[in-house]
Amino acid sequence: MSDAPMVRFENVTKRYGSLTVLDELNLDIAANEKVSIIGPSGSGKTTVLRMLMTLERINEGVIWVDGEPLTHEQRNGRMAPAGDRHLRRVRGKIGMVFQHFNLFPHMTALANCMEAPVSVLGLSKQEAEARAAELLDMVGLADKKGHYPIQLSGGQKQRVAIARALAMRPKVMLFDEVTSALDPELVGEVLNVIRKLGAEHNLTMLMVTHQMGFAREFSDRVCFFYGGRIAEQGPPDKLFNDPENERTRQFLSAVLEAG
Repeated sequence: MSDAPMVRFENVTKRYGSLTVLDELNLDIAANEKVSIIGPSGSGKTTVLRMLMTLERINEGVIWVDGEPLTHEQRNGRMAPAGDRHLRRVRGKIGMVFQHFNLFPHMTALANCMEAPVSVLGLSKQEAEARAAELLDMVGLADKKGHYPIQLSGGQKQRVAIARALAMRPKVMLFDEVTSALDPELVGEVLNVIRKLGAEHNLTMLMVTHQMGFAREFSDRVCFFYGGRIAEQGPPDKLFNDPENERTRQFLSAVLEAG
């Protein structure tokens, strides 16, 4: 079991009508590996994360998390599409931070981080409050516990969202373009929190990002998606300095010039 990848996409296909968004994706992500997904709009990047969070159902293939199937379960001796109970249990190993925060506007930062541990994990309010306070301190917001989202900057909201995801004690953290809705001067504070997570916690991290410099510095591996497939993948230095695929070269040339 220890040799099994933390996340495995096995021949995973996702279609919307006649449009194939992911085309027989095969991807293994090791425990504690940091993987960045880059590529043009419409290449299937965010769909990868949404399927891991079971926000989208796959059409074909199997997704595995921590050595067991997420999208399927054993039923009468054969693999069948997973029921809601199985999905909830396995999905509990995954946390996701979205582009647009998705905080509860009527709850303080502390209450936002307490809600799921109490209602889903069954923690007492005292336990959940202690955990939430510790995580808000970790993301540099100990003094904002009683603030509501409307009282926070975009960078602060995103750091609350990271603390909220971590409150569920996930093994896998997903980040979906978490800086793209932020003012440029606020991007660094969120990236610094992600750096800290990667350095100090045993987390498998999968990140869709347009921040090429950060992907290059932070990742163990970068995957370039094009047309619903991985066109190229490898260590950041290799992929950024010496890409082999013409599509990768074109994309990097365009985004690095624009940046």
